[in-house]
Amino acid sequence: MTERSAALIREPAPPAVADLVSPASTASLAAGLLRTARPRQWVKNGLVLAAPFAAARLLTVPELAQLGVVFVLFTACSAAVYLINDARDAEADRAHPVKCLRPVASGQVPAAAAYAAGTLLAVLATAIAAVACNIDTAGLLAGYVVIQLAYCVWLKHILVVDLFIVTTGFLMRAMAGGVALDIELSRWFLITSGFGALFMVAAKRYSELVLMAGKDGDLGASRALLGAYTTGYLRFVWQLAAGVAVLAYCLWAVETGARGAGLLPWRQLSMIPFILSVLRYAVFADSGSAGAPEDVLLRDRALTVIGAAWGALYVLAVVNR
Repeated sequence: MTERSAALIREPAPPAVADLVSPASTASLAAGLLRTARPRQWVKNGLVLAAPFAAARLLTVPELAQLGVVFVLFTACSAAVYLINDARDAEADRAHPVKCLRPVASGQVPAAAAYAAGTLLAVLATAIAAVACNIDTAGLLAGYVVIQLAYCVWLKHILVVDLFIVTTGFLMRAMAGGVALDIELSRWFLITSGFGALFMVAAKRYSELVLMAGKDGDLGASRALLGAYTTGYLRFVWQLAAGVAVLAYCLWAVETGARGAGLLPWRQLSMIPFILSVLRYAVFADSGSAGAPEDVLLRDRALTVIGAAWGALYVLAVVNR
């Protein structure tokens, strides 16, 4: 055997393609994609139950299953927006003290993988909605994705419009369940949901502004346009929105509750915990501690109890209508 032949025998064979992608790297990528999809934010998609609940619709098992599908599809669309947004903002996030820990910015997830996963989720969710629900639901989901991506690229840099777009995202979630089940959305529902969402969005921005001002930080580093607002203006917005939401709910409860046949006017009584919940949330807004709405709702036990009381009264109104 020649020396050349021996060297060829001793030279290791090139690794197979499957060996280049280890289970550890695949698991790390999957975990990073999941983190980028913001699981903590998924609770907001529970708003898809709002329209059927507000319409006092007693749902059948197939309808409940369809609402579950809508929840999953809306979660997929919101995750798609987060994935594409983080891929697009990766360079800027690396310069941020907190956002640099995001999976795409930190390098755990390649930007190309985030783009691909986000696009795939958005396309699949819209297509499945057209088949499993109806064309209107597919259009609503597609519209949500387009509007939110436009927000990430452009609209978040336009004063006041940025508040409106974030509010629209909450409102579209609240509409989705009704659209999927062909439930007519009342004007009172749309007004209450829309201004209720604006109340929470403006309260969150107000809290961010108060927090950053108290730390003497760079307002622009926290959120686009945050430094362009004043605390007085954002306070005016959330107070106005809270007032309109309460007024709309009370008018709706009085108008529809008059037809009730129960022992007590349950729907009118539901105004009490509704107003209490707004006032309780306003405590956090006024103190500058109203962060993400889901965090406020989950951490405050009193608000949870008030919400449960409102739900119980509303259920009694539905049962005794």
